[in-house]
Amino acid sequence: MARGQTVPVTSNRHACKPMRHQKKTIKLGRTSEHRKALLANQVCSLIEHQRIRTTLAKAKAARPLAEKMVTLGKKGSLHARRTAFAVLRQKDAVKKLFDEIAPRTADRQGGYTRIVRLGQRKSDAAPVAYLEWVDAAILVDQEVDETAEKKNRKSKKEDEQSSGAEKKTKKAAAAAK
Repeated sequence: MARGQTVPVTSNRHACKPMRHQKKTIKLGRTSEHRKALLANQVCSLIEHQRIRTTLAKAKAARPLAEKMVTLGKKGSLHARRTAFAVLRQKDAVKKLFDEIAPRTADRQGGYTRIVRLGQRKSDAAPVAYLEWVDAAILVDQEVDETAEKKNRKSKKEDEQSSGAEKKTKKAAAAAK
């Protein structure tokens, strides 16, 4: 090289990318409209089912939106209801949010959701987690008790039916002799 010429520096690959200071949005590899729809659907599913299983990144992205929706539900005004509907776009979810979930959390000041890590998914090793309501553990326990009672009832009926069938086979065996 001739004197006075500079050699371009190629070792610093990150020099052309601006730093992401104060950019809070988790992009999830989607366009903004797709991301808004995805997160709204995640929150609607959380409202409907009380717990959803999703990737850790999506759970972390949906959590603030769910918390904001509960805060709107606690306000209870018509404006808050319309704002929640503008975000969630599902009437049933908004109704359940304002009628059931918000009154349940009336005494709590934030922290309505919890993320429980479940490990990695087998297919692609993505970290998976539950996103659930903090006070839904009580509801889940009640549902488990109810399903256990139903199973006990079914097993008692099956025992009665099987004992009746055993008596019939014994009678048929005795008649055959």
